[in-house]
Amino acid sequence: AHVVESGGGLVQPGSSLNLSCEFSARIFDGYTVHWYRQAPGKEREWVGLVSADGKHRAYTGSVKGRFNISRDNAKNTIHLQMNNLKDEDTAIYYCGVNDHWGQGTQVTVSL
Repeated sequence: AHVVESGGGLVQPGSSLNLSCEFSARIFDGYTVHWYRQAPGKEREWVGLVSADGKHRAYTGSVKGRFNISRDNAKNTIHLQMNNLKDEDTAIYYCGVNDHWGQGTQVTVSL
């Protein structure tokens, strides 16, 4: 199974980042995909999801209105567009489907 996140980095508060997650087709096609994040010293937190057809999305309250998940089924890829980033968004971000997870990508929001 192939799950690879990318796009993390160090940005200032108020900035934007776009994370990507690429999957192998056999674990991606027809499944809902989730984003999670884990901040230092904290439990892993669910961020959001996108349905198999890309039409349904849901987000945790702290990111609603700032984050947007999109899905490109032709490329077996999902994106997490993060806008107006805050210090508390600092975490390692993971994408996953069923029991398949990537290695994560670090997002650091700091002056």
